[in-house]
Amino acid sequence: MSSRTSLIGQPITIRRAVARDAKRLTRLVRGSGAYEGKYAAAVAGYRVGPDYIEAHRAFVAVGADEYGGRVLGFYSLVLAPPELDLLFVADEVQGRGIGRLLVAHMQSEARAAGLDRVKVVSHLPAEDFYHRVGAVRTGTVFANPPAVPWDRPEFEFRIFPE
Repeated sequence: MSSRTSLIGQPITIRRAVARDAKRLTRLVRGSGAYEGKYAAAVAGYRVGPDYIEAHRAFVAVGADEYGGRVLGFYSLVLAPPELDLLFVADEVQGRGIGRLLVAHMQSEARAAGLDRVKVVSHLPAEDFYHRVGAVRTGTVFANPPAVPWDRPEFEFRIFPE
């Protein structure tokens, strides 16, 4: 578990997700403003279950003080093959550094696991975010209707030793 202060000026704790977080993480995914309109179908039935949390390296960012221990965001790192599978930040706290904290934490976890690269298939509205946090565009994952009817940018985080 690590604790840092984000741009919101409040301490943010990043801890390993546990089974009881599953419903909160599912709500974060389904309630994401990035998946409104034409993207809504992609997350309509999506579920982050306890089994998913146990199978992957999932971590949550928890706020203190005014956020009352609320889950503000989370990510999931898959080790084989190395991929940032999920990264979500609650809409009302986006732009305040929480996503950046989660990415830095993911990079530290990847480094500790001996990884030198982590792939990300980005949702189109998140493309600029991944550029800003240092991911390098490596290609495009083409649409796969009906599951995903649009092309998606593919990125890579290069993990350097400390």
